Amino acid sequence: MKKQLKIVELFLKSSHFYSGIRLSFAVVAPLVILNFLGLFEYAPSIVIGAFLNAPGDIPGSLKRKVNAILISIGLTMLITTVILFLKPFTLILVGVIAVISFCTSLISIYGFRASLVSLSGLLSMVLAFAIQKETATEIGEHVVLMGVGGLWYLVVSYVFLKLAPNKDGNQLLSETLHLLGEYLKLRARLLTKKSDRENLMQQSISLQTKITEKQETLRELLLLERKRTGRSHYDEKQLLIFISTINIVELIEAKHLDYSEIDSLFENRKDYLKASKRLNKTMGNHLITLSECLIQKEKIPSKDSLLEALQKAYEAISVYVDAITLPKAREGALVLRNLYDYQEQLLQEIRAIRRVMANVNNASKVSIKRQDGRQFLTLQEYRLNVITQNFSLNSTLFRHALRFTVAILFAHILGTLLGIHNTYWILLTIVVIMRPNYGLTKERSKNRIIGTLIGAVIAIGIVLVTHNVIVYSVLAILSLTMAIALLQQNYKSGAALITINIVLVYSLINPDAFLVIQYRVIDTIIGASIAVIANYALWPSWEVFNMKQVLLNSLQRNKEYLIATKALYHDKKNNDLMYKVARKEAFLAISNLNAAFQRMTQDPKSKQLEYPLIYDMVTLNQTMVSGIASIGTFITNHKTTPVSKEFEVLILNIENSLQASISILNNSKYNEIKPSASISNAEEKLLEGYQLLSKLRDQDINEGNSEIDTETLHRLQEAYLISNQLIWMKTLSENLKKATFKYDAVLKENL
Repeated sequence: MKKQLKIVELFLKSSHFYSGIRLSFAVVAPLVILNFLGLFEYAPSIVIGAFLNAPGDIPGSLKRKVNAILISIGLTMLITTVILFLKPFTLILVGVIAVISFCTSLISIYGFRASLVSLSGLLSMVLAFAIQKETATEIGEHVVLMGVGGLWYLVVSYVFLKLAPNKDGNQLLSETLHLLGEYLKLRARLLTKKSDRENLMQQSISLQTKITEKQETLRELLLLERKRTGRSHYDEKQLLIFISTINIVELIEAKHLDYSEIDSLFENRKDYLKASKRLNKTMGNHLITLSECLIQKEKIPSKDSLLEALQKAYEAISVYVDAITLPKAREGALVLRNLYDYQEQLLQEIRAIRRVMANVNNASKVSIKRQDGRQFLTLQEYRLNVITQNFSLNSTLFRHALRFTVAILFAHILGTLLGIHNTYWILLTIVVIMRPNYGLTKERSKNRIIGTLIGAVIAIGIVLVTHNVIVYSVLAILSLTMAIALLQQNYKSGAALITINIVLVYSLINPDAFLVIQYRVIDTIIGASIAVIANYALWPSWEVFNMKQVLLNSLQRNKEYLIATKALYHDKKNNDLMYKVARKEAFLAISNLNAAFQRMTQDPKSKQLEYPLIYDMVTLNQTMVSGIASIGTFITNHKTTPVSKEFEVLILNIENSLQASISILNNSKYNEIKPSASISNAEEKLLEGYQLLSKLRDQDINEGNSEIDTETLHRLQEAYLISNQLIWMKTLSENLKKATFKYDAVLKENL
C-alpha cells in the first residue's frame, strides 16, 4: 500500500500532471469566464484554438517553445480558413485535403518539435469538418477567436512556467536517474545470468536509447536556455546533476565486459562476483531513490549502504586472490579490480549528485564556458534545402507523407460515400496514431482500440449511474487532465481517458450518449485499420533498408571518437573538450542505431532481412563505443605513461578498418593508410609490456612484498587495459568490416 501511495504522489507532483492541469485550465477558464460574462457563444472557438496549439508546448528552450506555438497558431488558422471556405466544393476540397495533408506532414522533417506543430495543423484540418460555419463573417470570427485561443494558451503556458520554472528540468533529471538506476541493476544481472544474457542485452539497448533521449532534451533545456538568460543557483544544481549523469553513462559504456572471459574465469566461482553484483544493485536502487527525492523534495537517504557494498566488493578481490593464489589468480583479480575501480568511479558520481541535492556548500563548480556549451547541443537545421534533400522516395518521411495523404483521402471519401456519422473521428484516429514506422503504428493502433473500448465501458457505467450535469462536467475536466498527463507515459490509458472525456462532453450537449459511444468505437477501429494497412501496403518503410544511413553515421562517429581519444592520450589538457564533444556524438549515434534496431524488431518477421547479421552489426558498433570509452575513461581518471609507438600502430589499424566499413556503405573508394610497423609485432610488444610488469610483480610477491603501491597498480592496469582493449577492438573493427560487406551485398540484392 505504501508503495502504491508513493507512485500516486510521484505522479501528482510530476511535470506530466502539471501539463494536464495547464491544458485543462487553458480550456476550462474561457468557458467559465465567458459564460459568466454572458458571451459563451465565443468560448468554443477560443477553446479549440487553445487545444490545437498545445502540442508544441514541450520541455526545452523557451524561445523554441514560443516560436513553435506562434507558428502553430498561424498554421491552424490558415488551414481552418481554407477548409471552412471550401467545404461546399467537394471535388476542390478533396484536392486541398491532399495538399494540406502532404505539406503539413512533411513539416516533421525539421525534428520532433516541428512534428508536433505538424500535428496541430493536421488536427485543425480534421476538426474543421466538425465546425458548422457557413458565411464569411462566421468563418472569419471563428478563425480570429481560434487565434485568440492560441495566444491565450501561450500566456497560460508562460505563467505556469514562471510559477514552476524547474518543473520540467527536475522531471527529466528524475526520469534519467531512474533509468540509470534500472540500467545499473540490469548490468548486475548480466554478470552472472549467462542463459538470459541475450534478452538482457536487448533490454539494455532499449534503456540506453531512452537515457540518451532524456539527455538530449536536458541539453537543450539546461545549456541553450541558460546560455541566453544566465544561470540561477538552482540551474547550477540541475546542470551539475546532468553532468554527473553524462559521466555515469560514459562509465557504464566504458565497462562493456567481455562476458565470455568472465564466464571462463569465474565459471565455477560465481560467488566471487556476488559482491560486485550487489554493489551495482545497491547503486541502482540508490539512484532510483534519488530520482524520487528530486520530485518529492524529501531528505536524501543515507550513503551507508553504498559504502558498505563498496567495501565488500573491495574485500572480495583479496578473498579471491587468497583462495586461487597468484599468479594463477592474476587475470581474475585484474578483472575484479578493474570492475571495482569502475564501480568506485560510479559511486563518486552518485555521491556528487547526493552533495548537490543535499545543498552541500562548494560541492562542485560548473566550468562549462558558454561557447563550449554550444558545441554539446544538437542544433536543428531549418533551411529550405532540408525539404528539397528529403523530396525523394528514399526519404522515410517523404514516403510517410505520401502514405498519410492517401490514407486521409481514402478515409474521407469512404466516409462521404457511405454517409458515416462523424467521419472526422476516423480522420482524427489516423492523424493521431499513424507514424512513419509500421511497428509503432501497429502498436499505437492496438493501444488506441483497447483504450477506446475500456473508456467506452467506463463511460457507459457513468452514464447508467447518473445523468447529473455537474458530475459530467467535473469528470470531463478530470479525465482531460489525466489523459494529457498519461498520454506520453501510457498511451492505452490516455486513449481510455480521452474517450471518457469525449463521451461526457457530448453527453452535456446530446442526451443520447450510447449513440456517441457506438460511433466512437466503430470510427476508431476503422481509422486504426486504415492506418495499419496503409503503413504495410503503401510505400512501406521497412527499417532494414533505413538502417544503412544510421549504421553509416554510427561508424563515422565511432571513428571520430577513436581519433579524439588518441588525441586525449597525447594531451589531456588541450584535447579534453574535443574528446567530450566526440563522445557525445558517438553516444547519440549509437542511441539512434539502437532505436532503429528496436523499430526493425517491430516490423513483420518476413521484412526483417538478415536479422542476425544486423543484430551483430549493432552489437559490434555498441561494443566498439564501449571499447573506446573504456580507454578514454581510464586516460581521464588516471595519470598515464607516454603514448607508445605500438598504440599508434594499432589505433591506425582500427581507423583503417572503420574507414573501410564507411567506404563500403558510401560506395566510395578508400586508400588505406599504411602503419609504420607490423600489426602483429605491435600486438606482441604491447602484450610483452604487460607480461614484463606481471613478472616484476611476481618477483615482488616472491620476495614477500604482497602489498602493491598505487603507481605500480595503475601501470599494471594501464598495460593490461590498453593491450587487451586495443587487440580486442582490432578484432571488432575487422569483424565489423566483414559484416558491413555482407550487409551491403544484402541491400544491393533486395533493392
